[in-house]
Amino acid sequence: MEEKDSKQLSWLMIALIAFNIVWGLGNVVNNFAQQGIVVITSWILLLIIYFIPYTLMVGQLGSTFKNSEGGVSDWIKSTSTKQLAFFAAWTYWVVQIPYLAQKPQTILIALGWAFQWNGRILESLSMPMIVGLSLLTFLFLLYISTKGLKALKFLGTLAGGAMLVMSVLFILMAVGVPLIKSDLQLATQHMDRLSTYIPKFDFSYFTTIALLVFSVGGAEAISPYVNKVKNPAKGFPKGMIAMVIMVGACAILGSLAMAMIFDSNHIPADLMRNGAYQAFAVLGKHWGIGNFLVTVYALTQAIGQAATLAICIDAPLQIFLGSADKDFIPSWLRKRTKSGMLINGYLLTGILVAIIIVLPLLGLKEIDGLVVWMTNLNAIVSPMCFLWVFVAYMFLYRRWDKFKNVEYKFVKNRRLGFLVGAWGFAFTAFACILGMAPQVDMATHPTEWWFTLITNIITPIALLGLGLLLPLAARREKK
Repeated sequence: MEEKDSKQLSWLMIALIAFNIVWGLGNVVNNFAQQGIVVITSWILLLIIYFIPYTLMVGQLGSTFKNSEGGVSDWIKSTSTKQLAFFAAWTYWVVQIPYLAQKPQTILIALGWAFQWNGRILESLSMPMIVGLSLLTFLFLLYISTKGLKALKFLGTLAGGAMLVMSVLFILMAVGVPLIKSDLQLATQHMDRLSTYIPKFDFSYFTTIALLVFSVGGAEAISPYVNKVKNPAKGFPKGMIAMVIMVGACAILGSLAMAMIFDSNHIPADLMRNGAYQAFAVLGKHWGIGNFLVTVYALTQAIGQAATLAICIDAPLQIFLGSADKDFIPSWLRKRTKSGMLINGYLLTGILVAIIIVLPLLGLKEIDGLVVWMTNLNAIVSPMCFLWVFVAYMFLYRRWDKFKNVEYKFVKNRRLGFLVGAWGFAFTAFACILGMAPQVDMATHPTEWWFTLITNIITPIALLGLGLLLPLAARREKK
């Protein structure tokens, strides 16, 4: 009876949980801004050659290590060494830094649209002003997160649900516009021709893959649920395929909707910043409801991003330092207040995020350049943690005799399993490295081009390298 009660998730429920973790409307807007309508082909290719294997590998690892609470770092620890497990845990924590640094500007953009129904408020501000406001917003929410306010987490949960509804609503309303307006003029020409959707596979195209990989990452967060699915061997892969179909449908239909509203051959420079809001404004006009959708989306975005920032400061710290190994992390970083807050962990987070927020003063001039730089920096840094999933999967097959008796297996052959893990690692690394190439024109913006290239290379190296110093400090402390 107890075994039956512990497996209450149907394949559809696990699919919906995974979809909510992985997907958001921003994935559609940002990738369309970089590739245009050809992103539809990119989505299809990525889902087949990368996303499906990735989610099924996560399922097998979750099933193999069903009692582990540390996620990927525990997988590495069980298949390799404690040292590698520490670096995996550090990577998963430190890649949050650029992610947290992007939230304040996202909140400011959302508030501008909520109260002015346009994105002009930040265009009139100088870069020092934008950086200053972003820094103040971050420090305020850093302070809020130290108080552990339940209300903010509750609002964040509501906003997350609302954002999911808005993402689906956007697609339904956009696809439905031609039904109510037979004379609708599509912004992108020749959408009925197959050639319109074929990418030009040159160097410039491959530099945009990192953002696609970043958009479908995070599936490892569902690993604790694998063995709670009814009949994991059949139910989990069925749920993951269902999730991939949902993600694929949202990506493809969402990109088609964007192409109907914005000319794929002349993508506006502010599309990453304002695209979602402008799209809702156009849809509101077509459906006769004015700026109602813009206001709802902007408020949902502002509340959701604020809550995410506060939660993502505390939760990853608790995971990283909560079960910290004294051999690798010095005691000062593990220090807690009487209320249990990791005070120096918060301080380290604040310093690193503040540095990323202030960096644009060295080479960026306006808000759109800042949004593009920050989005692409996240696309380079965040997928680095996915590499550890593939490393764990390869190590799993190196010790296959010990781990082959599990409820769910994606690949049963030892050699093929190792190669599948190696493929995922190579593809992710390839995307991250090529993603470092600047997405700006060197001829017209030389300062911005060099700033982007240098920071795209130095930031991930510095963030990962910082993790090498902690074991040294811990050893020195022991002596």
